[in-house]
Amino acid sequence: MYQIVSKKSLNPTVTKMEIYAPFVAKKALPGQFIILRVDEEGERIPLTIADYDREKGTVTIIFQIVGAGTEMLNHKNEGDYIPDFVGPLGRPTHTEGLKKVCVVGGGVGCAIALPVAKALCAQGAEVTSIVGFRNKDLVILEEEFKACSKDFHMMTDDGSYGRQGNVCVPLKELLEKGEQFDEVITIGPLIMMKFVCMATKEYGVKTIASMNPIMIDGTGMCGGCRLTVGGEMKFACVDGPEFDGHLIDFDEAMSRSRAYADFEMREREETCNLFKKEVL
Repeated sequence: MYQIVSKKSLNPTVTKMEIYAPFVAKKALPGQFIILRVDEEGERIPLTIADYDREKGTVTIIFQIVGAGTEMLNHKNEGDYIPDFVGPLGRPTHTEGLKKVCVVGGGVGCAIALPVAKALCAQGAEVTSIVGFRNKDLVILEEEFKACSKDFHMMTDDGSYGRQGNVCVPLKELLEKGEQFDEVITIGPLIMMKFVCMATKEYGVKTIASMNPIMIDGTGMCGGCRLTVGGEMKFACVDGPEFDGHLIDFDEAMSRSRAYADFEMREREETCNLFKKEVL
């Protein structure tokens, strides 16, 4: 059993938890993920490792409440336990040798982008961070990004905080000014990553995209995270989750990611109704 050491709401739909899992914390690296189950009969939920503390033996996860599983997880509190917390899984982000990197995060994907930015900063790389959200109320991890970034850009769709516009606006401005990045690393909604990759391809800048958003069971057995990369079939959970963004068929990935949307919504509504009945 794995104890929830701390729990914090980052915005109305995103929660941060610190889990005591010393064996996972000992080997975790940026870009990797874990699989958890809220109870012994629950679904497998893959979540990227947002942070880890080897001395305390804890692993931090940040999740968005989108389905029944994450709804149930969000009803757990500090001091509660979860039965399964397996990892680290997936290939870690390659950061060795990078000197100047632009990290582009969107929405809850910023929770995945942050440990990458922190790792790059720790090894002495110059980090430019561009983060985007729909509005001010959904902003997360701003101070944490600022702490590990030489240059920081905050964007909101409605202009309620930072600059108005999407993450491609400052990215294109920097590239047009002649900024030379060793790599651009993007993590967020599929549509955002698609346009980030389109923007960087025009300038010939190597771009890595995390396909974590399409993972389901985290083992490759379900086939839900199949995607085409450079004409070849890959699995985000076992071959990635990070790939050359210029080779990913994003349209195919987006079509696949929508396949379970209605089911997830129904399951979450049923779970919410169950919790309401228990309270009454």
